[in-house]
Amino acid sequence: MKYEIQGTPFPAVDVYLENGQSVVCQSGAMVWQDPNVQMQTNSNGGFGKMLGRLVTGESLFQNTYTAQGGAGSITFSSSMPGNIIPFEIAPGDVVIAQKTAFLASDQSVNFELYFQKRISSGFFGGEGFIMQKFTGNGTLLLEAYGSVIEKVLQPGQVQIIDTGYLVAMDADCSVEVQTIKGVTNVLFGGEGLFNTKVTAPPDRPATIWLQTMPIYNLAAEIYKYIPHTSN
Repeated sequence: MKYEIQGTPFPAVDVYLENGQSVVCQSGAMVWQDPNVQMQTNSNGGFGKMLGRLVTGESLFQNTYTAQGGAGSITFSSSMPGNIIPFEIAPGDVVIAQKTAFLASDQSVNFELYFQKRISSGFFGGEGFIMQKFTGNGTLLLEAYGSVIEKVLQPGQVQIIDTGYLVAMDADCSVEVQTIKGVTNVLFGGEGLFNTKVTAPPDRPATIWLQTMPIYNLAAEIYKYIPHTSN
């Protein structure tokens, strides 16, 4: 799938389709398109896939856009200030992503639920016990908030991450919760009770993708400037 990402801080991605080629997207992601690109709304995998998307915060139904009668283009936009991250998934590749990260993909990219091995990592780690797992063969487009930092961890390397800042990672990484030590640190440090600990596999490097402005941080900053009235 050919595409071009442009714009900041609300990025958009132009997807260029050959005749008969299709792209799948999150409901409501389309912002403009050529007239020969036709939309079909469907469950994209049946009830099981719909339930999986519901659990991860995505829309129940997805839209499939297909170029008919010639090549055509369609543009999708990010829902919040941030970045669009492209992945070229080959057979055998696995990308694990946070909930609500999916924007669009080739039809040949598969979506599944991904459960953290450690339940405590989901309850307290901020990234969630349930994440999204993408496999298949094609282009995957994820959205992240703020700027995106890509880091390559060496075999066995550990990265401590504040909760909510992990966007995606290689599947072989392990995730667990690390409690912040010290009463003073917890009460006055402003970092909460927990951090997320991501460890690369012992036998190979692994990549993680981090975002600089999780959505709830942005919401908290905006909330400060909203006038509040008491009843």
